[in-house]
Amino acid sequence: MNIEPDSPTPVTPAPSYVKLAMRNMVKKRGTSIFHFLLTSVGLIAVLVALAVVFR
Repeated sequence: MNIEPDSPTPVTPAPSYVKLAMRNMVKKRGTSIFHFLLTSVGLIAVLVALAVVFR
């Protein structure tokens, strides 16, 4: 009786969160660009407001 261990099955790792986020960004291009621009404008507005307050 010849008992051989099972051959290891190739396991593909789950895609990383970064890859999933990039894939989602490509699928929803308009929404991603809108959110990026909204975040940029908000950050610039906060920096300008802080510059005016602490002038």
